[in-house]
Amino acid sequence: MPGENLSRDEARERAALLSVEGYDVSLDLRSAVGDAEGEPRTFRSVTTIRFRCNEPGASSFADLIAPSVTAVSLNGKDLDPSGVFDGARIALEDLAAENELVVDAQCAYSRTGEGLHRFVDPEDGEVYLYTQYEPADSRRVFANFEQPDLKAPFRFEVRAPEGWTAWSNGAGELTDGVWKFAETKPISTYITCVVAGPYHYVTDSYSRTFADGTTLEIPLGAMCRKGLAPHFDADDVFLVTKQGLDFFHENFDYPYPFGKYDQAFVPEYNLGAMENPGLVTFREEYIFRGKVTQASYEARANVILHEMAHMWFGDLVTMAWWDDLWLKESFADFMGTFGNVGATRFKDAWITFANRRKAWAYRADQLPSTHPITADIRDLQDAKLNFDGITYAKGASVLKQLVAYVGQDAFLEGARRYFKRHAYGNTRLGDLLSVLGETSGRDMTAWSRSWLQTAGVNALTPQVLLENSRVAELAVLQEAAESHPELRPHRVAVGLYRLTEGGALERYARVETDVEGPRTVVADLAGAEAPDLVLVNDDDLTYCKIRFDAASLDTLREHLGGLTDPLARALCWSALWNMTRDALLPARDFIALVLRFASRESDIGVLQMLHAWTHTALDRYAAPDWRETGGALLAEGALRQLRAAGAGSEHQLAWARFFASTASAEPDLALLKDLLDGTTSIEGLEVDQELRWAFLGPLAAHGVADESVIAAELARDDTASGKRHQVRCLAARPSAAVKAQAWAQVVESDMLSNALVEATIAGFDQPSQRELTAPYAEKYFAAIDRLWQERSIQIGMDIVSGLFPALQDRPGTLAATDAWLAAHEDAAPALRRLVLEARDDLARALRAQERDAQAG
Repeated sequence: MPGENLSRDEARERAALLSVEGYDVSLDLRSAVGDAEGEPRTFRSVTTIRFRCNEPGASSFADLIAPSVTAVSLNGKDLDPSGVFDGARIALEDLAAENELVVDAQCAYSRTGEGLHRFVDPEDGEVYLYTQYEPADSRRVFANFEQPDLKAPFRFEVRAPEGWTAWSNGAGELTDGVWKFAETKPISTYITCVVAGPYHYVTDSYSRTFADGTTLEIPLGAMCRKGLAPHFDADDVFLVTKQGLDFFHENFDYPYPFGKYDQAFVPEYNLGAMENPGLVTFREEYIFRGKVTQASYEARANVILHEMAHMWFGDLVTMAWWDDLWLKESFADFMGTFGNVGATRFKDAWITFANRRKAWAYRADQLPSTHPITADIRDLQDAKLNFDGITYAKGASVLKQLVAYVGQDAFLEGARRYFKRHAYGNTRLGDLLSVLGETSGRDMTAWSRSWLQTAGVNALTPQVLLENSRVAELAVLQEAAESHPELRPHRVAVGLYRLTEGGALERYARVETDVEGPRTVVADLAGAEAPDLVLVNDDDLTYCKIRFDAASLDTLREHLGGLTDPLARALCWSALWNMTRDALLPARDFIALVLRFASRESDIGVLQMLHAWTHTALDRYAAPDWRETGGALLAEGALRQLRAAGAGSEHQLAWARFFASTASAEPDLALLKDLLDGTTSIEGLEVDQELRWAFLGPLAAHGVADESVIAAELARDDTASGKRHQVRCLAARPSAAVKAQAWAQVVESDMLSNALVEATIAGFDQPSQRELTAPYAEKYFAAIDRLWQERSIQIGMDIVSGLFPALQDRPGTLAATDAWLAAHEDAAPALRRLVLEARDDLARALRAQERDAQAG
């Protein structure tokens, strides 16, 4: 990896020197099928780049990561590949004002999801290809200038095996055995794309007539592996797509600029999705093989709209360098939810945002690696790790705050001017702030300094003084961590709630106010009736951690389920979870609240988030000597709710999955086994194939299901999805030999694909197997530096984060982590960041365990 890095300074120098006029890329992918004869499988890639040099006679370089280069010519002169190509770069000397570079290379198919990924479907043996590049992996497929500010038009052509179809960003047609694609608009290298194979492909179309009488026609397509075709609900994908296109056209006043709109659901995908113009790629898990809750459909719609927003924020207008990654990701994250609420059936998507997306942001913003939304990205390794909760969810939260600050109309008008002013160009922070200042009439400098250029999350706590059952004074206290002491301006709503005779907890007063500094008095609430609950940041306008005064916390302990507003309820759950993570609320108290009130949660997404948090509370934050008791309480409560839930309801499905994940006692495991065997049933619960694997996982982890049982399940589901589940279940078995084999497959070998690495890691470290995996803590610290140097950055990230001995939660593991950090000060900054983040999570867990023990 180190030799493949590119620094920001190098990129700036190259951008000042060069401008690119166009690419012609020819890929011969016929080698994707057939025998490889024991050799690494490669494909031919021929690239022609036309570019200008502002300083004739200067030197520069092109990017290419390939096993070999057959030929290189610059301005008609043949160059010696062995002299100009070092495995990652092609040296370019004595450039002319006008240049043409031709590179003929043998590039490698990928099994890591980076570059051109090759997947063989175990169900039918069919081969599927797709590309994934962000931030800098197009150089694994064709020679280029791999940085976002050297945009150019691209023309692709693909020779594919007979019977295949190929797709790219532009519309394509098959001519004399070659797929030739229309030239793109000027775009960055990282959003070019090729998909090829025997994909199942469905078409539709979108049409919109504008006020000037012109009509925009957009051909729509959606594809997946043939094996997933029976499960592919393309009609719903197209419905959300059309709703999104209508919504963004209405709000952006800039017609979709990239011709067709294909969406490919592809196997073994590392990301949720990628915004390649004209050919968006998604992980195929968004095609649901079994029954899922509406939260899953809402999440898919959000991702569809997120990627669609990128057509404008990111593809049409692109950040100059990864420092301003937020210019696309924060906006797309915000617009995904904004569009979901404004255009689709998912009108409560802001609840999911408040409960789920912000939880990601709050965690990331309290790690030692937290950074301003506008980050300091020194190189490509920094960029890879910056696709994080700060850039996405915090950035989106801050934009939500910005909309409240400047008004929605001014915000959207600023976006419209931004698109028109910078179409097909590259921008920096100041370009966006300029248009927002124009449309809002506000000075954006101070706002930007507070929200975009500083790190950390503030905590807001109400302070209530009562007199004669009335509010004498209500103030909001603002705090910040010592490491990031910035106190920010917040536009917040403060809600007052009271209990009704029927036990409901309802809002009776609400005031919006600007919070600044350490203490802000909310004058408009003076004289109000004394509240039972004060909710700061009601309606979730700003980005902050909510705290409660003592009386409000007491109310929630007894009446949380009585909150009638689902968003207010979600905000309270989120606040209580943050208090648990901060060791202010014992983990057992949070678990007790879930057991008492989760059954009254109407929003299925919130319920599923509560289930996930509860697992973390038990496995990481509860005192070790209480875990067995807590686990039994959770399994008992989950089974009770499973039996009480409406037959066939999505709540029943959520509780079934939660029960399976908590089962450890013999009677609970026996029930799971009987449900699998069909010897017992629960009314309305359909145990489909995905639920079968969910039940089999804990049976494997507790030694009830052996290798033969897992093999029999794979025979029922001999698919790519089934294979991933099988690998996870095999690695979960409670055996020293099993753990040794799983460790060797991931750490000592690179034969597994990215998806199977992920599945093996998921099975390896089970909360019930702490003693079994304890020996691997020392092995982990001995291996990670070597792994980081030998593996691709994606696999390196998966292993370093996934195999960190988090469940060896004792001071000795913390000391071992500190010792590694002290001994590896010169390790790659991205590697140290991952270890520092894992260390911080472990230290947080130990603090929470200490707090929980005090409650015992």
